[in-house]
Amino acid sequence: MKRNFAALLVSCVLGAAALVAVGAGADEKPAPAPRIRVEPESFDFGRALPSKTLRKDFRIRNFGEAPLVIEGVSTSCGCTAAIAAQTRVEPGGATVLRVTLQTRRDFGKVAREVLVRSNDPKAPLVTVRVTATVEDAKPR
Repeated sequence: MKRNFAALLVSCVLGAAALVAVGAGADEKPAPAPRIRVEPESFDFGRALPSKTLRKDFRIRNFGEAPLVIEGVSTSCGCTAAIAAQTRVEPGGATVLRVTLQTRRDFGKVAREVLVRSNDPKAPLVTVRVTATVEDAKPR
């Protein structure tokens, strides 16, 4: 009885190994997936005056093989806003990400981030940075 059980166990293990070996050699193509790229990845507005609204259009591209879904866009500060023109981008396509930065009454270097969430399995969260140097308009 023990020999029959051992023989059955060995044949199951060998059979499973053979199935794995057959599957390992198959040329299985990975499932089509979207791939996000934001261009440019960052932007410096340079010198700016206080109480101004600065605008920059970025480009969200899908260089993958499946539709890209923009699941959400958020910013690191209330002085920054961002919106994607479309929430679905077909393979090879692109859409605009419009970012605005209000300089308010800040002085000096201002750096903010825009976070883009998508269904890209390799990069589900992409960060875009905008900066400006806010200077006093009064002559010294």
